[in-house]
Amino acid sequence: MPANDKTPEKNTRNRASVTEQEALDFHSQGRPGKLEITPTKPMATQRDLSLAYSPGVAVPVLAIAADPSKAYDYTTRGNMVAVISNGTAILGLGNLGALASKPVMEGKSVLFKRFADVDSIDLEVDTENVDEFINCVRYLGPSFGGINLEDIKAPECFIIESRLRELMDIPVFHDDQHGTAIIAAAGLINALELTGRDLKTTKLVCNGAGAAAIACIELIKAMGFNPANIILCDTKGVIYQGRTEGMNQWKSAHAVKSDSRALEEAMKGADVVFGLSQKGAFTEAMIRSMADKPIIFAMANPDPEITPEEVARIRDDAIMATGRSDYPNQVNNVLGFPYIFRGALDVRARQINDAMKIAAAQALADLAREDVPDDVAAAYQGNRPRFGPQYIIPVPFDPRLISAIPVAVARAAMESGAARRDITDLDAYGRELSARRDPIAATTQGIYDRVRRFPKRVVFAEAEEEQVMRAAISFCSQGLGTAILLGRDDVIRETAEKAGIDLERPGIEIINARISKRVDTYIDFLYARLQRQGLLLRDVQRLIHHDRNHFAATMVAVGDADAMVTGTTRNYATALSDVRRCIDDKPGHRVIGVSIVVARGRTIFVADTAVHDMPTAEQIADIAVEAARVAKRMGYEPRVALLAYSTFGQPIGERSERVREAVKILDGRRVDFEYDGEMGADVALNASRMEQYPFCRLSGTANVLVMPAIHSASIATRMLQEIGASTLIGPLLVGLDKSVQITQMGAKDSEIVNMAAIAAYNAGS
Repeated sequence: MPANDKTPEKNTRNRASVTEQEALDFHSQGRPGKLEITPTKPMATQRDLSLAYSPGVAVPVLAIAADPSKAYDYTTRGNMVAVISNGTAILGLGNLGALASKPVMEGKSVLFKRFADVDSIDLEVDTENVDEFINCVRYLGPSFGGINLEDIKAPECFIIESRLRELMDIPVFHDDQHGTAIIAAAGLINALELTGRDLKTTKLVCNGAGAAAIACIELIKAMGFNPANIILCDTKGVIYQGRTEGMNQWKSAHAVKSDSRALEEAMKGADVVFGLSQKGAFTEAMIRSMADKPIIFAMANPDPEITPEEVARIRDDAIMATGRSDYPNQVNNVLGFPYIFRGALDVRARQINDAMKIAAAQALADLAREDVPDDVAAAYQGNRPRFGPQYIIPVPFDPRLISAIPVAVARAAMESGAARRDITDLDAYGRELSARRDPIAATTQGIYDRVRRFPKRVVFAEAEEEQVMRAAISFCSQGLGTAILLGRDDVIRETAEKAGIDLERPGIEIINARISKRVDTYIDFLYARLQRQGLLLRDVQRLIHHDRNHFAATMVAVGDADAMVTGTTRNYATALSDVRRCIDDKPGHRVIGVSIVVARGRTIFVADTAVHDMPTAEQIADIAVEAARVAKRMGYEPRVALLAYSTFGQPIGERSERVREAVKILDGRRVDFEYDGEMGADVALNASRMEQYPFCRLSGTANVLVMPAIHSASIATRMLQEIGASTLIGPLLVGLDKSVQITQMGAKDSEIVNMAAIAAYNAGS
C-alpha cells in the first residue's frame, strides 16, 4: 500500500496507540461523524430568509442560467470538492464496501478543510461495476469544483479516472495514485540534487505495480526521466518486454528490454529504488548491491520494505524516505492533495494535468531547500532543520505549504491552459492563502513530538472533573506519558463510568491523597518548608490531606512526578500561591506568566501575563530575560520589545520611565538577544512604523512583548482572544524549579492537554 495521509496506526512502532473503544468514542460522541454543514450567511431575520431562498434566490439562478461561470461567484462550487469511493480498497484493509469507507472519506474531507480551507463532502457509491460508478459520478459535475477519488482498487481505478477526466470539465484526481507520486517525486528531485545525479541518466527500480507505483513511474517520466532506465517489478519479478504472465495494459506500458528477471537482479547497480509493496521486500543483499549513495524510498505502510535502522547497519551513504511519521523524510499525501486542489479551485481548473503535478512536486522540493523559518524550527524543538539527507521533504505542519504549493499549481494551470480564471497577482494570492492556515498547529506540534520521545509522569490535580479525566486519557493515548489522576478514587471512577470514560488502560494512575503511602513523606517535606511561615504541623497535614494542589506540587517537588497541571476549578492566583508554597523559584530565574498569541500567521510571546502586578524596572528586565528564554526554548529567535504607552520618550511619564530604566539594566547585563524600548505596540509590531525610528535596535518586528503591568498584558491578550482576532495559549508559568502549568478556570479538555504537554515539555529543562 502506498504511503499516504490515512494509513492505519495499528501495529506501527513508536506511535501513540489508539484503542478500538477510543476510536469509536471519537467518532460517536457529540454529533456522530466528523462533519457538519454551517451556513456562511446570516439566517436571523425574515429578510435573510428571503434573500437566501425565495424570492431572492431566483436572481442568482437566472444569472447562472445565462452564464454558467457565475456558479463560481454565487455558490459554493468554487470551494467544494467531492471525496468519492466505492470502498474496494480501504486503507490497508481491502474491499469492505462503500458504507464502511465513509469514516475514511469523512476524514479526507476534514483534512481538506484543516490544511487548505477547502470545503468537502464525502460520497460513497455502492457499486463495484466500473460503468455504473462512472455514470453515477459523471453527472455530479455541476455540484463541485473537483472530484477526489479514493480507495478504489486497481486496475478499475485507472479506468474510472481516465474516463471521468474525459467526461467531466472539472479536476478528477485519484489521490492514492497521484498524491504519493507527487510527494515521492519532490523527494527524488532533492535526493538527486544531493547525490549529484542527473534525471536523464539515473537508474531507478520500482517494486510494486499497483496504482501508486504506476503513477510514480508515469510522473517521473513526464518530468524527463529516461524510460529505458526505469525497471518496474511486481510479485512475479521484472516487467520486461515479452512477459505474458500477470500482465495488463498498465504494466505493459512500462515494460522494458532487460535481462533481469528478479528484483534482486534489477537492483544491482541501481541508483534509486522505490518501494510500494510490502514489509521486508528489500533485503540486505539488495541494498548492498546498489550504486554509491543509493536513494531508497521504502514507502510501504504501515511497515516499510526496509527500515532506516536496517539500512544504516548496511551502509552509511544512503538517503532514505518512508511513509512513516517517526522517520525523517515522510512521504505523506497530506503534503499534496489539499494544496493541489486549493490551487486548482482558485483558477477554476478543468483538470489537474501533468504540468500541475510537476509544479507541485517542484514547489515541495524547493520549499525543503529554503531556510527554515521560526515556526518550522519550533516544530523541530528548536533544532532548525537544513536541506540535506535527513530533510528532503517538508513536514506536514509547515505553514508555508499553504502559500507555496497552491501558487505553483495555479501558475502551472494558467500556463498550460487548464485554468478558466487568471490570478494576476500571484504574490498577493500567496499572502491571502497564508491567512487561511490554522494558527496553532505549528506552535504546538513540536512540543508534542518532543514529549512523545521523552514521555513524562504528569499529575492532573483536579481529576474528579470530567474534562480533566478526558484530558488525561488524551494525554496517554497520544503517547505523551503517564497521567496521574489525583482525587478520591471512588468519585473518579463513578464520574468516569457516568461519562463513559474508560480509565482501565496503561498510563493511567489514580492516587487518593488521603490513603497514599507517601502522605507522611509529603507532610514532612512541606512542614520543613512552612514551619517558620506560621503553619503548624496540623495545618500542613490538612493541606496535604485535603488540598490537591499542595499534594500534587509536593509530589513533583520530591520527584514522584515530573510535572503537574491544575487551575480548572480555581483562579490562577490562588493556584499559583498553592504551588509556590511547595516549589522554589529556579535559581537565577524569575517566576512569570508568558502567553503565546498566534494571529495572522505570526507567533508572539507576551509577558508578564500572570504574576507581577506593577513591576519595577529591575523586575521588567528580569521578565524580558525570562520571556526571551521561553521563546528560544520553543525554537524562536527572540526580538524583545519593552512596551509602554510612549515611544522613545514621547510622551513622558512615570511608568514609561521604569521601562526606559529596564532597558539600561539590560544594557548592563549584556544579554544575548535583541531588545529595545520603551515603545508602543504599534511600533513594535509594524515594520513601517518601526522604520520611523532608524536607531531602533530590533532587526525586525518584535516577537516578544514585555508589558509594563499585568493589567495591560491581561486586557490585551484576552481582548484579542475574545474578538476572534487571535489564538491564545497560556499564560505559561515559567521560572519555577519544577514544571507546573496552570490552566484558565473552566478550561476545555483540549486546553488542559496542551498545558499538560507543555508541562511535560518543560520538565527537567
